[in-house]
Amino acid sequence: MHKNTNISDLSISEAEAELKSLSSALNKANHAYHTADTPIVSDAEYDQLKQRNLSIETAFPELKRADSPSDQVGAPPADGFSKLRHARRMLSLGNAFTNEDVTEFDLRIRRYLGLGEQAALAYTAEPKIDGLSLSLRYEQGILIQAATRGDGQTGENVTENAYTIADIPKQLSNAPEILEVRGEVYMSHLDFTDLNSRQIVRGEKTFANPRNAAAGSLRQLNPDITRNRPLKFFAYAWGEMSAPLAATQSGAIHRLKELGFVINPLTQTHTTPQGLIDHYQEIERQRATLGYDIDGVVYKVDDLDLQARLGLRSTTPRWAIAHKFPAELAWTRLEGIDIQVGRTGALSPVARLQPVTVGGVVVSNATLHNEDYIAGLNATGGPIREGKDIRIGDWVQVYRAGDVIPKIADVALSKRAPDAKRFCYPTRCPECGSAALREESDAVRRCSGGIICPAQAIEKMKHFVSRSAFDIDGLGAKQAEQFYQDGWAREPSEIFTLRTRFSDGVQQLKNRDGWGGKSADKLFQAIEERRTIALGRFLFALGIRHVGEAASNLLAAHYGTWETLRQEIDQAGHLEGSAWDDLNAIDGIGAVMAKSLVTAFQQPLERASIDRLVAHLDIQAAERPQISDSPVAGKTLVFSGTLEKMSRAEAKARAEALGAKVAGSVSAKTDLLIAGPGAGSKAKKAADLGVETIDEDDWLTLIKAL
Repeated sequence: MHKNTNISDLSISEAEAELKSLSSALNKANHAYHTADTPIVSDAEYDQLKQRNLSIETAFPELKRADSPSDQVGAPPADGFSKLRHARRMLSLGNAFTNEDVTEFDLRIRRYLGLGEQAALAYTAEPKIDGLSLSLRYEQGILIQAATRGDGQTGENVTENAYTIADIPKQLSNAPEILEVRGEVYMSHLDFTDLNSRQIVRGEKTFANPRNAAAGSLRQLNPDITRNRPLKFFAYAWGEMSAPLAATQSGAIHRLKELGFVINPLTQTHTTPQGLIDHYQEIERQRATLGYDIDGVVYKVDDLDLQARLGLRSTTPRWAIAHKFPAELAWTRLEGIDIQVGRTGALSPVARLQPVTVGGVVVSNATLHNEDYIAGLNATGGPIREGKDIRIGDWVQVYRAGDVIPKIADVALSKRAPDAKRFCYPTRCPECGSAALREESDAVRRCSGGIICPAQAIEKMKHFVSRSAFDIDGLGAKQAEQFYQDGWAREPSEIFTLRTRFSDGVQQLKNRDGWGGKSADKLFQAIEERRTIALGRFLFALGIRHVGEAASNLLAAHYGTWETLRQEIDQAGHLEGSAWDDLNAIDGIGAVMAKSLVTAFQQPLERASIDRLVAHLDIQAAERPQISDSPVAGKTLVFSGTLEKMSRAEAKARAEALGAKVAGSVSAKTDLLIAGPGAGSKAKKAADLGVETIDEDDWLTLIKAL
């Protein structure tokens, strides 16, 4: 997919292909950036890619993948550090890449809050520091712990290391009883150069850039090493507090300065998108002379009450966005094209490149999306790259604008070898030899082997044990693949019989390389603990195509229990009737996702595998808000037409907070329709079905919001 393709212009097949590429790239980048401190792209490019993924998912919700990067923040804490759970999640930021994106951010905020374009609305604008996020917890004014962001929920305990950083106060006066201060640990350009010089003298490894140096220095197991590294800290946010710092973002930042923290002097407040853009451009002009790395400017709604109203998405706040600086390009040689087989059987081509540095990162691979992309065509047969195909041996222009596995922008035909041949895309799976088929509406060619394909089976096992799925301590992707290769666990249910099969006798887990008696017992215990699992997490772990983590939780909340869900999905098997209509009416579940779910349950081999797994588990019912005095608790609501006193998004959030379900369409199971002007067909269907209908004023009265 060409990098300039507007999301509104994407076909379903193009969107699906790009989401796959984005997911693969982000998974690799999460580990490289957050765990290994060896990023393969800059922070700006990573965040830009994540925003692209989120935007496509918003436009095509039915295509959201099971491994969607939109539901992830950072990466799990690395081994070697104890873990600290954040009292309030540490989130990532949405991104803006153009001035138009900034204007749209402002309009989106106003729409959500129901504010007109002329209403007063202030924002702060601050440089986005290219460093490592850190959360500092103070109690009674004393610094008691420091944690990295980790996966947003749990970070690494780096308290002793934080004590060595001069910019971090160890004691505060006149601070709230509990105060979590958040900011960025970084290293200046001058200090970075000096550090690398010392490393060379000592014969030790040098760092690729200041961000790597800062992250590696803070995440040392020996705090004495950190003490000798010149780290700095900018404060710009907060987590849990026993009392507010101020009524505004800018006021709170000023209060942090009064408490003794270093804040960025370039932070300003503006009341228009153009004011934000002007400040962005001024910071960009100063970028080379700041003395530290930044990769953009962050805009935040200044009024903290409005921030609270706007709330959070799954991984990002609605009230903030990062305006990123432009990406870079480079030319290199395409040395080969590898075909990888994924969990859903998709054959994905990856370019092997002569390594080249792009924007400070060494690039050796680039995504090629699908066979049409290689041929220089889009999904409708139209030309991309002016119709230039991609051949092994070509000189190609690589770009990393939001792409962790970069993409190819252009091909230098003048440098193409006379005997270069067009790439012949495989029609058989390179892993199992099964036919690789391409449906008419699908841009991706897929292996037809199903569970007989080892690549698909291994990827399913890796997904099953992933962090957002069963997350079995001691059984990660590497171990799952090894168990599969050795025949110890060829499907998820066999994980739960490992103890009975391999705890004693000739073949014992403790006798395998890398395992001992204690580690084997710990794994068996961890497996036992995962026999009880939440319904949403279980559904996500199944790895059904199109059914991601967010969709799994929606399905769990709607059906409540595994038994109910199983029965309803079975009844929806003919893609018609009340059960099918009810499935499609779930807000956020589209027809493509619904069909994929039903199809998975109907496939004999896959269904038998699911049933074998269920026999070993205690699947917990979905948790729902316990609100005894809510007039809509347990009811199914539908909003239609134009709401004038609150946005549709805010109305939905209020309803769900009061224990209601919100559906996207009216069905026989709908309890209440809230209809604004222009309700149209939904109002008519509600009348035909005898569903109670009220207007917005009645809705606000019902929930006591007036």
